[in-house]
Amino acid sequence: MSGPLSLEPGGVEADTLALRLAAPRPRRAPDDAMPAKRLPGRGPEEEAVSTLAAELADSIAPAVHPYEVAALLEAEGLSASVIKERYGHANLFSLATALYERVPRTFPEPPPVTDLWRPDTLRCLLRGVLFALPALAYLLTAPLWALDRHAPVLIVAGIASWAWGQALGHRAHLRLAAGRHEASGTLLSGSLLGAAVATSLAVLPADGAVAVGAAAAQSLYLAAASVLLVLARERLLLAALSPLIAGAAALPWWEPGPELRAGLPLLALLATLLSAVLVLRAGRSGPAASDAARPRLLASLPYGLFGLAAAVLVMLEGRRQPYMVIALTLSMGPAEWLLYRYRGWSVAALRASATPVGFMLRSAAVLGLCLSAYLLLLLPAALLTGSDPATPLLLAVVLWTALLLQAFGVAWPPAVLCLAAAGAAAAVTVPDLTPEPAVLPAACAVAAVCLTACAIHRLGRPSPHA
Repeated sequence: MSGPLSLEPGGVEADTLALRLAAPRPRRAPDDAMPAKRLPGRGPEEEAVSTLAAELADSIAPAVHPYEVAALLEAEGLSASVIKERYGHANLFSLATALYERVPRTFPEPPPVTDLWRPDTLRCLLRGVLFALPALAYLLTAPLWALDRHAPVLIVAGIASWAWGQALGHRAHLRLAAGRHEASGTLLSGSLLGAAVATSLAVLPADGAVAVGAAAAQSLYLAAASVLLVLARERLLLAALSPLIAGAAALPWWEPGPELRAGLPLLALLATLLSAVLVLRAGRSGPAASDAARPRLLASLPYGLFGLAAAVLVMLEGRRQPYMVIALTLSMGPAEWLLYRYRGWSVAALRASATPVGFMLRSAAVLGLCLSAYLLLLLPAALLTGSDPATPLLLAVVLWTALLLQAFGVAWPPAVLCLAAAGAAAAVTVPDLTPEPAVLPAACAVAAVCLTACAIHRLGRPSPHA
């Protein structure tokens, strides 16, 4: 016989034995010139298959079906002739099955991925400090104005600026998707209009030019500072506030006099305005987007309403416990850090969860961890200042959960709930009514429970984190 008996259907085994015996026998080639054609399961092809299995073990082990191994072999470029001659198998699927059976199943954990939500700790802490530093201007200028006459003017201007700044910041971030040129234009027009609106509203309770001037300066500063914070120029804002910081730091040892008490805050204001102008000018000098669509103004409305409600709640708490408001303002930096941590930990929880219910439980645990960390940060400040910790801690829960929902695009529920809490708490401050201390913590408690339930419901699903 000239070679091995073929076992494939339709092969030469259909010939009769007589025809094979009658055929002339060809001359046999030397052994070293013969191709390695042998039946599966016999001879050296078993070693070749084992060697191939060892080489591809890392890729074959996670396979759940031989067809995946077949696709791998095809990707390796194994032809039908090589499979038959080198490995002794009839076809690709036969060899794939043999490899699949040889290599034990292992399912390694996926490689760790980069945490895209890892916060910049220094930047978050700096932002918290920058939120509180403007209060030094009131400390410096306190002897120059009457608190009972001018405080209502500054409060009205501050509430209006806070509400406007929240809406403007959201709209500017939407415009940043189109480019820095578009965002700078939005901030330029919006900040000027916001300062004008806040100053105009402050004129209503004002009784003199000094009060109106103070409200205008405060509104201009808040507008310029919002520009720098939205465009991530925190260090530039810190440098602009350096005269204010230096003057306040020297107060325990030195009386600067009325000129410096008024001049240092004015110098810090001018430096902040100049910094904002330079940053906006640099942004506007860039190329404009050709097909940038303008977002609807109503999209930023709930963010402005939340800013209004938050300003009223903080103002009401400041009337009762002013030192806790300072601590709450400083805590906005760690609060922002925890917002980033929540998003990063939620993505990790999603990767570790096998069912929607399991992810919801993990998501609720992450939310509880972040809230607990935030409250533990504020609790020492409440104890050190001798404040009642219930109201500021409940207010902190309200603000943080509302900001968390807004970060995921859930804007109307926190706006409505915070407005309801602020309206209920502010109703008792009407002069004709007797203030009731229990109203503010009760309103904050109801809002905190509702916002937490909303966060668990909305963010306990995989889709917001995918």
